[in-house]
Amino acid sequence: MESCIFCKIARRELPSTILYENEYVMAFEDISKMAPTHVLIIPKKHLQSVLELDPTDGNLLSALQEAVIAVAKKTGVYETGFRVITNVLEEAGQTVFHLHYHILGGRKLEVSLG
Repeated sequence: MESCIFCKIARRELPSTILYENEYVMAFEDISKMAPTHVLIIPKKHLQSVLELDPTDGNLLSALQEAVIAVAKKTGVYETGFRVITNVLEEAGQTVFHLHYHILGGRKLEVSLG
């Protein structure tokens, strides 16, 4: 999608601190950190949310999982623990409508659904 901020990052039209990349996905530091480790993992293919994934996206899903593990190891939270979150639509807190996973860690995370 032409105007999507995450598509622009994936096309390297906007700067970001890239921590991981493969054919299908890119991981970069979130500029609005909610924890000492806060990384976003996005597919390079524009999908609004997990609701647009389908059975033909097997390679993408595998790449997302590989990225989660690689980012956790690279940022040092693999052994201590981390959270993987994706928000779906506005009521869940999605503000950028391009599928993305948040990797949060680096401190004890509180459990809150509020």
